[in-house]
Amino acid sequence: MNQSMSLPVPAAYSLDSYIQTVNRYPMLSVEDEQRLAREWRDKQDVEAARQLVVSHLRVVVSVARHYLGYGLPHADLIQEGNVGLMKAVKRFDPDRGVRLVSFALHWIRAEIHEYVLRNWRLVKVATTKAQRKLFFNLRSLKQSLNAMTVQEADAMARELNVSRKDVLEMETRLSGHDVSIDPMVDDSEDSYSPLAYLASPDENPAQLLEREQTERLRHNGLATALENLDERSRRIIQARWLTEGETATLHELAAEYGVSAERIRQIEARALQKMRAAIPA
Repeated sequence: MNQSMSLPVPAAYSLDSYIQTVNRYPMLSVEDEQRLAREWRDKQDVEAARQLVVSHLRVVVSVARHYLGYGLPHADLIQEGNVGLMKAVKRFDPDRGVRLVSFALHWIRAEIHEYVLRNWRLVKVATTKAQRKLFFNLRSLKQSLNAMTVQEADAMARELNVSRKDVLEMETRLSGHDVSIDPMVDDSEDSYSPLAYLASPDENPAQLLEREQTERLRHNGLATALENLDERSRRIIQARWLTEGETATLHELAAEYGVSAERIRQIEARALQKMRAAIPA
């Protein structure tokens, strides 16, 4: 998508004005959304893509509010969410029978998640799939601010389908403190460092999103979609996407099948495309 299209840009000094502006953009009817999406998909009409984006900027503002508890600027969260929205518009297929807002939520949240993980701490705290799940859910699931007991860790591990070791390790990482190289210091007694911000106690939208995605895959034909794949494609998808714990890398699967990593990536991409077509959105 042409990144030079004219869009309002959120800025800290004019955030209220930006939010008022995007809330004035009218929502699209189903017919207008379908028409614009086809103009972008079939003709690469940048103006059509711009209208699809601006009509959904208010959705990004709403989603970004849920992540304010991580102490990151609201304007930056919105900007990252807007990147996800543009990616969604680029990939949106109007013939799937799904509204753009439903399709875009995943992309908006994914970009915000990446931004939070990159910037919340100087030292990376979540690199694996299990660690990411724990990062966005640990604070909301803890019963108190005290150190977690073994029983609490076991209960959380069962709920999130991870190991007790992963739970305790993530609690240790989150309970530690980075030393800021540029702390906020003044003469008042209320001075503080940005690292003192705590995550929002509200229910985390990442938890809802993950549960919705899991239920959709389990109940809307995942097994059937896998059965329609050839044996090699099925093995690659299971090893890359459906394995608990560490997933297989492209190079590991390439060694297993005696082909290049690029060939494995191509097989994986075709298999995912075939599965998406077989699973109702």
